Amino acid sequence: MKLTTIEQRLIGCLLEKETTTPDQYPLSLNALTNACNQKSNREPVLSLTEADVLDGLEQLKTQRLVMSDEALSGRVTKYTHRFCNTEFSSLQLDEQQRAIICLLLLRGPQTPGELRTRSGRLAEFGNVSDVEAALNKLQEQELVIKLEREPGKRESRYQHLFGDAPTAQATPQADINHPNELNSLLEEINQLKAELKVIKQHLGL
Repeated sequence: MKLTTIEQRLIGCLLEKETTTPDQYPLSLNALTNACNQKSNREPVLSLTEADVLDGLEQLKTQRLVMSDEALSGRVTKYTHRFCNTEFSSLQLDEQQRAIICLLLLRGPQTPGELRTRSGRLAEFGNVSDVEAALNKLQEQELVIKLEREPGKRESRYQHLFGDAPTAQATPQADINHPNELNSLLEEINQLKAELKVIKQHLGL
């Protein structure tokens, strides 16, 4: 299942609002557009038109990931997801896994600590270990991937696999904020250079 940026945002918003504002779910086109364009809890912040949202919804409907039904609210068409945990989807997630996927769809790659902090209205995690346990299960299902830890960062970020393949991550390098570690590496390099010089002299090179 590969989703465009707009499709990811639409599914993420439908998952979020289903949990946080159940009395307003399913969502009208206007409500869904506003949810997509929220300036808080969204990365990146988008400025989608209703036409953009409609195009995305049509694509999701062809993939049977979204359903519309005018009968749900009289004359106004409203939209509901069929992404997970429905009779129409083979994807079944527990509350914590669902919350993580929702957050990753809405805000992109995040660390376990960030996911725990931001998940308050979606699911309860007792500690970061609970988040990591849920992430491990999602990895086993090949729904998320752990990215290389960025230089200077304490935690690795996780990314969902419903979009494009993760971009290549640079191999972590020595953090220049830790001069002792950097000096140790430089000493090892100089030692290797000296040993190489001795070997070359021995071989007459």
